[in-house]
Amino acid sequence: MQFSSASFLILFLPGIMLVYYAGRKNLVYKNVVLLFGSLFFYAWGEPLFVFVMCGSIMVNYCFGRLLSVRKYRKTVLIISVLFNLGILFIFKYLSFVTELLSGVVNIKICQITLPIGISFFTFQMMSYIFDVYYGKAKIQKNIVSLALYITMFPQLVAGPIVRYQSVENRIRERHETLLDFEYGIRRFAIGLSKKILLADFLGVIAERIFGEMENMSGAGVTAWLGAIVYTLEIYYDFSGYSDMAIGLGRCFGFHFKENFRYPYAAESITEFWKRWHISLTDWFRDYVYIPLGGNRVSVKRHVWNLLVVWTLTGIWHGANWTFLIWGLIYFVFQVMEKYLYDVRKSPPRFLRRMYTLLIVTVNWVIFRSSNLTCAVRYLKSMFFGWTEFWDGRFILYMRNGAVILVIAMIGCLPIKEFALRRLPKVKDNILVNGMIELGIVVSFILSVLISVNGMYSPFIYFNF
Repeated sequence: MQFSSASFLILFLPGIMLVYYAGRKNLVYKNVVLLFGSLFFYAWGEPLFVFVMCGSIMVNYCFGRLLSVRKYRKTVLIISVLFNLGILFIFKYLSFVTELLSGVVNIKICQITLPIGISFFTFQMMSYIFDVYYGKAKIQKNIVSLALYITMFPQLVAGPIVRYQSVENRIRERHETLLDFEYGIRRFAIGLSKKILLADFLGVIAERIFGEMENMSGAGVTAWLGAIVYTLEIYYDFSGYSDMAIGLGRCFGFHFKENFRYPYAAESITEFWKRWHISLTDWFRDYVYIPLGGNRVSVKRHVWNLLVVWTLTGIWHGANWTFLIWGLIYFVFQVMEKYLYDVRKSPPRFLRRMYTLLIVTVNWVIFRSSNLTCAVRYLKSMFFGWTEFWDGRFILYMRNGAVILVIAMIGCLPIKEFALRRLPKVKDNILVNGMIELGIVVSFILSVLISVNGMYSPFIYFNF
């Protein structure tokens, strides 16, 4: 089930809210309702894999309890990590590995269906184990509470990756307020509008252009249009789902951290990753980068630490060489910015942002491509496909999508923050605020209507 589906918007969400708030101040009742509602949410699209998730929860619950035995704490930690990574490997990477080996030895290729969101909930299980091991959280003796943390439907299949220590207290004690509920619905409406009105529309154009470019070379201007469109699509898709997750979490009394902070306004690759998918960046920083020594080591060791992190980041996104190359490219640029040339010190801000956007956009092409061959073909069209500057496809796409494209380009920049700094009185202007709220309401209604009509709405998180 997707947040943007009619079944979720019309049936599931109103239903679970009614049942949830029927419990009033009974937190045990609310936690049980939210748990079983989340299991139903996941089972709607993954009826068999819900048992895999439940089995994994039970095993990790046992690992957590065993961490109380001081003598075997480190052993339990290692076994738990191997178990969770093993589950991730079997479902996400075994098919890829057997396909590679089939060209060398006589081995049957394993075809295993990927459970939706397995990377997200596996990382959250590991977060629980790590937090308990390092003394940042208490051992959870109530399996219902632990299961709720893992399965909570607002962030189950699309993130953000919620740290156990950040929600531990709210599982045990929380109070939903009318102000929180109002904020949550508003934030959800914004995220839904991002997803349906912008990401899905842009996704149609990106799908067509990438499909054409993978089969044949094309005009450079069309290739660049496809790259720009996908750059915007993935931002509005990812940030839209994060907005919806944050909003839904707030409706049920949970405060999730921000996951995107205008990443396309970054002035370096390093800054970009402080703004993009923040929960994933923080996870790798706290559980991989810092334990390896972080930056408080020699230059060689620091470079090695960055290589490990970016290799794992690339692999985390999927079983494809494109994801690995995508991650390694960011590794190269981060090392260059750290040790060769700090772009933040000399070029004008405009050039710093253009440099960052160029690298990010080109790298999204590799990320989006089906394989490395297709990626090379597409990049060749972008940089060398200028024998015909204009073609009919470019004109057609611009004719149909120019307005949405311009809106999307403006919307991904911190225009609001800029306006509030320059015009602080605007914040309290009744007319301006009224127009903004009206725009949110109209966008939400339009999004729901489009969803009910069953319009094209791709789910990018199938890879994760």
